[in-house]
Amino acid sequence: MQDTDIAFADGRIVDEDLPEVDMTGFLILPGIIDLHGDGFEANLFPRPTAGFPMATALAATDRLAAAHGVTTAYLAQSWSWEGGHRGPEQAEALCAGLAAYRPRAMVDLRVQIRAETHLVDQETQLIDLVRRHKVGFVVFNNHLDEGLQTYRSNPAGFAFWARKAGTTVEELHARIQAAQGRARDVPRSLCRIAEAFDEMHVTYGSHDDPDGETREFFAALGARIAEFPTARNAAAAAKAMSCPVLMGAPNVVRGGSQAGNISASDLIRQGLCDALVSDYHMPALAEAAWTLVDRGWRSLEKAWAMISSQPAEILGLADRGRLSRGKRADMVIINAQTRAIEATISGGRLAYLTGEAAARLMAPSQRMLIASE
Repeated sequence: MQDTDIAFADGRIVDEDLPEVDMTGFLILPGIIDLHGDGFEANLFPRPTAGFPMATALAATDRLAAAHGVTTAYLAQSWSWEGGHRGPEQAEALCAGLAAYRPRAMVDLRVQIRAETHLVDQETQLIDLVRRHKVGFVVFNNHLDEGLQTYRSNPAGFAFWARKAGTTVEELHARIQAAQGRARDVPRSLCRIAEAFDEMHVTYGSHDDPDGETREFFAALGARIAEFPTARNAAAAAKAMSCPVLMGAPNVVRGGSQAGNISASDLIRQGLCDALVSDYHMPALAEAAWTLVDRGWRSLEKAWAMISSQPAEILGLADRGRLSRGKRADMVIINAQTRAIEATISGGRLAYLTGEAAARLMAPSQRMLIASE
């Protein structure tokens, strides 16, 4: 942390003498980089059967991100046998919708694809989608066991799952069985997909690794990033192989996983977590950083790095994540006393403004008046 000036022009941080605004009493930190968030689904489908237009949902997500200091957000869209809002058709719609919305976006919205490993009959379509829409981040996951267990032990929960997918209990169960029947084809399919991703320079990883063996398999495949390992040995295996580990910020804020998996806080204390993501609740990112500070587990600099510079390094986003000359002008302005985010600057543009920060930034100083003359 430094008590100094910072200047930006044309979307970049620069080393120039420019008109000033006194922001004494505020912290100016790098914009938050969220590598995995599926909370946008709630804007698309506030109710399981009540869908809203893509542009409306993206605008709501955009504004939510800006208000909570997120300047780069990867929307985690499933590519799953579930169908409905998590099926390949929805992934195609999101990519197309975001391409149309992006010119008026306040923050940098991107797509991450969560590809179910057993949807092998859609292998070619997945590769084609990633190529056409220049998707830069994909994770593999396998939720078949979860689906079967829910079907057997929680009929009401499975019925709700089917309703969200826009289908019947019988049809969803049939989809699971069909996917399960393709198990022998999965390893070869994943190898072909990984080879295609390497050619396109796509970063890929795995999601919900249950154990070290699973992490080793995906690491050998080239899927280095480990998202939400559900057990300590999976995270430890990732660390031993120098694979970055991402955990959910809500897990930190709430003090545990809502799904009953390993505690993100425990992994952080043990040095087994590299970065935090929003998962299902974008406001949790900044709050998680402050939680780490208040519990004495990280300094503010190191806690904020888990949601800014470290995610940038993990995904190779060399133009952001730090407040240094030449980087993209992504900044979060925080009231040091209240810890409230009062302004977000994304790519040099004001994306969110409120409170005392608004009063200062909107009131031209004498120097600004002179400069304008």
